[in-house]
Amino acid sequence: MLFALLLFAGLQNPLDLRDATVRGEGLAGPSAKAMQMLVEEVESRTRIRWRAGAAPAGKPSIVLVRNPASGLAPEAYRITVTASLIRIEGADHRGVLFGVGKLLRSLEMRRDAVQLPSGFASVTSAPKYKLRGHQLGYRPKTNSYDGWTAAMWEQYFRDLIIFGANAIELIPPRSDDDADSPHFPLPPMKMMIEMSRLAKEYGLELWIWYPAMDKDYSQPATVEAALKEWGDVFRQLPRIDAIFVPGGDPGHTQPKYMMALLEKQTANLHKYHPKAQMWMSPQSFNAEWMDEFFGIMERQPAWLSGIVFGPQNRTSLPVLRERIPKRYPIRFYPDITHSLRAQYPVPDWDAAFALTLEREPINPRPLDQRIIFRRLQPYADAGFITYSEGCNDDLNKAVWSALGWDPDTDLNSITRDYARYFIGADVAEPFGDGLLALERNWRGPAAMNPGIETTLAQFQAMERAAPPERKRNWRFQQALYRAYYDAFQRTRMIQESGQEGRALSLLGKARESGALAAVAAAEKELFVDPMSAPGASLRARVFELAEALFQSARMQLSVPRYQAIAVGRGANLDLIDTPLNNRNWLAQRFAAIRAAGTEGARLKLVDEILNWTNPGPGGFYDDLGNPTAQPHLVRGEAYEQEPAMLRASLTGFANRANMRDWRISWRTHAETLGETPLELRYTGLDPTARYKVRVVYGGDAQPIELRLTANEKYEVHPWRKKDAVPTPVEFAIPREATAGGSLSLQWTKQLGQGGAGRGVQVCEVWLVRE
Repeated sequence: MLFALLLFAGLQNPLDLRDATVRGEGLAGPSAKAMQMLVEEVESRTRIRWRAGAAPAGKPSIVLVRNPASGLAPEAYRITVTASLIRIEGADHRGVLFGVGKLLRSLEMRRDAVQLPSGFASVTSAPKYKLRGHQLGYRPKTNSYDGWTAAMWEQYFRDLIIFGANAIELIPPRSDDDADSPHFPLPPMKMMIEMSRLAKEYGLELWIWYPAMDKDYSQPATVEAALKEWGDVFRQLPRIDAIFVPGGDPGHTQPKYMMALLEKQTANLHKYHPKAQMWMSPQSFNAEWMDEFFGIMERQPAWLSGIVFGPQNRTSLPVLRERIPKRYPIRFYPDITHSLRAQYPVPDWDAAFALTLEREPINPRPLDQRIIFRRLQPYADAGFITYSEGCNDDLNKAVWSALGWDPDTDLNSITRDYARYFIGADVAEPFGDGLLALERNWRGPAAMNPGIETTLAQFQAMERAAPPERKRNWRFQQALYRAYYDAFQRTRMIQESGQEGRALSLLGKARESGALAAVAAAEKELFVDPMSAPGASLRARVFELAEALFQSARMQLSVPRYQAIAVGRGANLDLIDTPLNNRNWLAQRFAAIRAAGTEGARLKLVDEILNWTNPGPGGFYDDLGNPTAQPHLVRGEAYEQEPAMLRASLTGFANRANMRDWRISWRTHAETLGETPLELRYTGLDPTARYKVRVVYGGDAQPIELRLTANEKYEVHPWRKKDAVPTPVEFAIPREATAGGSLSLQWTKQLGQGGAGRGVQVCEVWLVRE
């Protein structure tokens, strides 16, 4: 389908708009806001204030027209350009708003200058998807939003509109969060009212993500209290278009009780907002509850408006669409904000980044977002509102908004529009391309990716040439922060890998020098002083940019410095020096060597270190958390086909409090989601030999039991819980399993469980020939 019709070849020469005037026809409410937005956004970038009214003879004019008789589709716009006239027309308020957004993205704005570039063609454009929005939660758990004022929110609403967003989603005062934040400029309810007011003024749909938090909704008293609590929120908000209640994360209510509650809450909602809708999602449901949910949906409750597909769903989006009656539209709720332990994690993320940037970093991922959108959005006919926890995912929002308008939009045009509008026309190409390069920084092993240094050099060139106002721009600062942070971690990975290699080489001389002398030499080699190590200047610049981002965008990149709520919530400055080698684990082993009573015992412990990954003659070893060292892992479907990784293995990272002294190979693992088994396959085995398997289990601290089978037939070990601290455990392989010279090992968890779907997480595997 063609979403944009070019009406003529385009301007032959740039149209100078320094002396332009602006006027409107039929404007009111949100479309009048569009005119105000146009004038103010141009002035903030150029110092030029366009006059209102008719244009003097020979001067350019911009006319905004709301014309219900235009024949344009809802939200569509038509921009007509002549030598001295720009006419933006929409059949409704949003059409005018989005036409203004298109013009603003196209203008070349500089200090004391603004022009429409040559080649700009008159255009008519309409959106593909009806709902295009983003969750904006004013709560302590976010990495920046809790510090934003109402004025900052209004600016952000405008920024989202520019790229085609037509909806926002708020979070109520009570959720799975602290009641207060040290960053709040207003109490949560007051800010919620302000944000609802702004949505009404700009004509944005206003959704509320409203978790059912109480323990037992089978109790009438609990339901009555919830009706009163929710009703008090509904009553105070100027605009509500829809409520979305997640089935879990947070909350944990059986479907029959949840649906009964939501039917009553729908009537409660209609007291104050008669046209508002009720939506829900089956997030975190186990198999039994999913069956119950589908049974309820077959009865087609009249009060329910639609279903949301979000994280922690047992079924895939295509399957959900197939199972849900067609009368119910499906809204997509994609997680665009998290990079690991998430709905769409970074594929094969290198430990250098995963262990330091953690779950919620500044994460421009335009290529990945396009894959997710194109693969899954067609199954969500209602459109989308993305899951966001802060401004760290700002570019991802623009990508989703633009693709929601036109799925065929070129990524380069999106990133360059983003750069032109938010950073400056003079860096539209290098900054836009730099955002794509930041995503490529995360492709493959950091130590083997020299493009990281090239990306840094590109941003440093822009940094040197940047005027003062640009250096204060939080979007510019975010890109710099990532470029410097990535380059620093690559430097450290190369340095610390080399240190460990040299330390182990020194330890290998223990039989010549004595174990204690070898340990002392190795220990000295492993010592790191981050203030004087290679890359120290990069590290210092990261800290400077973290301070700048706290001042400009209220980003909380550290818990002690900026009172972030948790390290995993974007506070990656606190992880910047996390060891990228095994020096902490080696320190423990060195202490054990020193405590050994005899030289023989000490040398035995040295040999254990040096031969850790050695499976012996005829054996095999897989470091399953390292994508370059897992030759026997069955990977499953490619990311391009299955970005949720529901039918594939993925690289995961442990999330436990006691990980500081673990090996890197224990902090990373291969895992599968849902009920997909994790599988290793071996060929070329000796049919006459006996084998045993040595395994280290890791991952999340969940009370999940795993079972290991061979060739889907022989039990290697029965259901057992993962060890609290990763520890190698050994099991005999039935001889019949290897008699044919090949072997398949499969790890499974018990069927029917709900929640995040994680748990089958394996760190290291040795197949040892006995």
